Amino acid sequence: MSTPIPRRTLLTAAGAAAVGISAPSIAQAGGRPSATVRFTLNAETLDGGEQVTAVTLNTKGLEQIVPASLTPDTFTVHAKATSPIPIAPGDQIFSEYDLDRVVTTARLDRRGNIVLELDYAEGQLGGGTLGYIVSKGRNVQLRLVYTITQNAPLRLRNGKQFMIKKLAQGELSNPEVDRFGYATSRSKLKYRLFSPTHRGHDKRPLIVWLHGGGEGASLPDNYYDNETTLRANRGALGFATHEAQRIFGGAYVVAPQSTSYWIEDGDRFAPQIKEIIDEVARRYPIDRDRIHVVGCSNGGYMTMKMEVVYPRLFASAVPICGVVEPFGPSNTPLISDAQLKRIGTPTWLVASADDDTVDPVANTEHAHDLIPHSLMTLYDHVIWDDYQFPGHWSWIYVARNDPKINGTHIWQWMARHRN
Repeated sequence: MSTPIPRRTLLTAAGAAAVGISAPSIAQAGGRPSATVRFTLNAETLDGGEQVTAVTLNTKGLEQIVPASLTPDTFTVHAKATSPIPIAPGDQIFSEYDLDRVVTTARLDRRGNIVLELDYAEGQLGGGTLGYIVSKGRNVQLRLVYTITQNAPLRLRNGKQFMIKKLAQGELSNPEVDRFGYATSRSKLKYRLFSPTHRGHDKRPLIVWLHGGGEGASLPDNYYDNETTLRANRGALGFATHEAQRIFGGAYVVAPQSTSYWIEDGDRFAPQIKEIIDEVARRYPIDRDRIHVVGCSNGGYMTMKMEVVYPRLFASAVPICGVVEPFGPSNTPLISDAQLKRIGTPTWLVASADDDTVDPVANTEHAHDLIPHSLMTLYDHVIWDDYQFPGHWSWIYVARNDPKINGTHIWQWMARHRN
């Protein structure tokens, strides 16, 4: 049986949520100071990773606020993000910050809560929830401490004014991420699972998402969060969108998290991933003829490894910027030419020609030349919504159902395949 893991609150593996204190309170006209208000950090997983895009103050229990008394200058939002694990002297971590967030809009939602919308954009420092530690090659969920200061009183419909006495930081809320439940397999490999909304007893497809190298655990630091697989990019989330669910007819999506790098020991990890697939298939109405595997970078390698080890398990496979050539000091290919030639799973490979992390010629094109009847999409660059990402990030296109051959997009191609 899998072991459910409770839903996490904002901060950390290490402690309770942090607290931000507002300006000193003043009494309302009736002489009573206002109540403490908790706030939620609202996040979205962009193509380049998760960012906090707004803050919601739980003011619905207060007397009605006059919307016109809210302006972007009513509150100041300060954000501090630090690593949850120690950083060695001289080591680098990208995306830590300590700065004021720009409030673009202040408004009331339909429940009477104050929503502070924040300025954010792809590649913009100051809103991200993850940091990348160079020496460890790991993304980690940053400790986020938000401090909200009220700069001007709010007006109530009864004519009174008030300042909030205290603002206490609550959870990080990302509806797309939060729809994935937590579990741990018998072999202690953690995973997240999205369950489709459906009625009846029809069996459904299962999509297995295998993350890249930066989303694994760092066990020497006791860091194994079961979080970054969904926060670092839209790989798994894409298959849980309404569009993908319509195309697949309602699919389960499972995202295992490696205890290190898949590439470190694919022969050891393959049966652990298979164990998760079998566990999910026992507990839920999974159609074993419609199990699909998709992975990026390290997970692209692991996708092909799963095809080699379990040649009749998957209806389709999508390795994205995957590795097959020798890695590190070894001269032995991670997946041999003979193994690639024996792959019988319908396979569609995706990469970008400007990938300077994993050579697309020696890996993706080489694998395409050897895997029988395989398809390949090779982009020139990775550009989405006019923003150019690193060439290695070609998984963005798969998460958006962009690859297309002979008029058929990649999700539709996957969905039509059965064992």
